[in-house]
Amino acid sequence: MEADELLVLVAGGDQKAFEALYGLVSGPVFGLVRRVVRDPAQSEEVAQEVLLELWRSAARFDPGRGSALSWILTLAHRRAVDRVRSARAAGEREQREARRAHSTAFDQVTEEVEAGLERELVRRCLDRLTALQRQSVTLAYYDGYTYREVAERLSLPLGTVKTRMRDGLTQLRKCLGGVA
Repeated sequence: MEADELLVLVAGGDQKAFEALYGLVSGPVFGLVRRVVRDPAQSEEVAQEVLLELWRSAARFDPGRGSALSWILTLAHRRAVDRVRSARAAGEREQREARRAHSTAFDQVTEEVEAGLERELVRRCLDRLTALQRQSVTLAYYDGYTYREVAERLSLPLGTVKTRMRDGLTQLRKCLGGVA
């Protein structure tokens, strides 16, 4: 029996016809897929997918539009091209992710260096404040005290603490180049 006749029988659910058709077309299907996909293991997988699809969709075959073998090889070629495209897209995604991960690592190093430099600059600017200004700013901004709590800790009037803070922050702003 030829592939056309077998495929018509497979469309009706004939398992024996499918076995015969499988024996007839599995070689050409694998050969075509292997030329497109190149990888032997992937080619076997795609060929099996095509033959399974053949069993499922045999009823879609129209003998008036061409031979069964042409139809089957068209299915195989499309499936193989889809696999190649999918693999290529996956590879491109992996490359993008690797580039992003690499640039992220670089950005993290850059950020750490910049943060270290900024901390050093702030330390130097704090050292330029008077002892009373530095003490007030440190209690408020590093230790988290409110102005009122700073005044109580230093046993000073609230207005004096606010003046020290304002003058200290003004000096810090100038020292940091207007950044803060």
